[in-house]
Amino acid sequence: MINALVLPSKALKFSSAKFEGSTKSKYRGPKMELTLTQPDDWHLHLRDGDLLQAVAPHSANHFGRAIVMPNLKPPITTTAAAITYQESILKAVPADSNFTPLMTLYLTDTTSPDEIKLARRSGVVFAVKLYPAGATTNSQDGVTDLFGKCLPVLEEMVEQNMPLLVHGEVTDPNVDVFDREKVFIDTVLQPLIQRLPRLKVVMEHITTADAVRFVESGEEGFLAATVTPQHLLLNRNALFQGGLQPHNYCLPVLKRETHRQAIVSAVTSGSKRFFLGTDSAPHERQRKECACGCAGIYNAPVALSLYAKVFEEAGALDKLEAFTSFNGPDFYGLPRNASKIKLIKTSWKVPESFSFSFGDIIPMSAGQTLEWQSCFS
Repeated sequence: MINALVLPSKALKFSSAKFEGSTKSKYRGPKMELTLTQPDDWHLHLRDGDLLQAVAPHSANHFGRAIVMPNLKPPITTTAAAITYQESILKAVPADSNFTPLMTLYLTDTTSPDEIKLARRSGVVFAVKLYPAGATTNSQDGVTDLFGKCLPVLEEMVEQNMPLLVHGEVTDPNVDVFDREKVFIDTVLQPLIQRLPRLKVVMEHITTADAVRFVESGEEGFLAATVTPQHLLLNRNALFQGGLQPHNYCLPVLKRETHRQAIVSAVTSGSKRFFLGTDSAPHERQRKECACGCAGIYNAPVALSLYAKVFEEAGALDKLEAFTSFNGPDFYGLPRNASKIKLIKTSWKVPESFSFSFGDIIPMSAGQTLEWQSCFS
C-alpha cells in the first residue's frame, strides 16, 4: 500500500554500537510511505561469538524471520548443534524482539538420512545447505560427492519436504570465476533436478542471466532463488572503481551489467520464484582490508532501503511486498507474517562504520545517502 505521510512514524533503531558519520533523518512535509507485511530474510549470516552479538540486532530490527546459514567453525551439521545455535541467536537479539531464526544444516558427505528425519521433527531446522567444498567462507567441509555419498540424504529430503539451499558455483580452478555459476547449473543443478524433480531447491544469491533463465524454466514451488541487494545494484565494475574496493567483494562475485539488469527484470516482474535473501555477511574491517580479504558484504542495516530503491527505479513498488514478504514463506510452506512495517521515503545517511569492542564493521553503501527508511507500523 502506498500512501502520503504527514506525521513521522517511529524509525527502526540500530543497535547501541557507535556510529561514525551518521545523521538523523528529518521529516519535512508529506512523505511517501509503503506499508508492508513484515519482511523475512531467507539467506542470512549471523556468525557467532562477538560478531553474533554485534549484528543480530540489526537483522532482528528489520525482519520477522531469517534462514540462518550454518557455515560456522565448526559447521552446524546436526540438529542438536542447530538448536544450540538458535538459542545463542535468541540471546543476542533485543529482549522485546519477535525475531525467529530458522535454522539450517550444513550438508556433508557424511550427513545421514536419519539426521534429516530428526531435523524435520525438531521444528527448528527448515532447510539443508549445499556448499561445494571450497566455494566460499568456511566451506572447506562441504560436499565433494553429491550424486554418490549424498544421494540417500537428498532422497530423504524429498520424503520430508526439506528444501535444499544451493551455493551455485563449481570450485574447479580451471573454470573462470565469472563462469562458475553457469557451469554449476549445467553440470550439477540441471542433472540434480532431472534426477529428483520433487526436491525443493533454492538457488541462493543468483548473479547471472543464466540463473534467471534456469529458475524460470523450473516448476513453480519446487525451484526458486534468493536475490541480494548487491547483485541488484552493483556490477563487477564496483570492485575496481577508484581502486580495489574490498567491501564490494562477495561470493558469488559481482557480474557484468547485462547480468545485473536481467536479475532486476526478473525480481521486479512480480514472479513468485524470486524472494528476498540478503546474504548479509559481516567481517571485521581488518579481515576485509588486508592482503587476502574475506568475501562478504554486510547489508542487514540497509537492505530494505536498497530493495525499495531497486523497485522504485523499475516502477514496480507495487510488487515489492510480494518479493520481501510473500514469496519466501509461500515457498517454504510457512504462514506470512501478521505484523506490518512502513518504508518511508525520507533521506538518511548510512553510517561510515559500526564500531564494537573487537573492531569495526563497514556496511554496504557506507557514507551514502539513501532515500527509503524502515519504520515500525
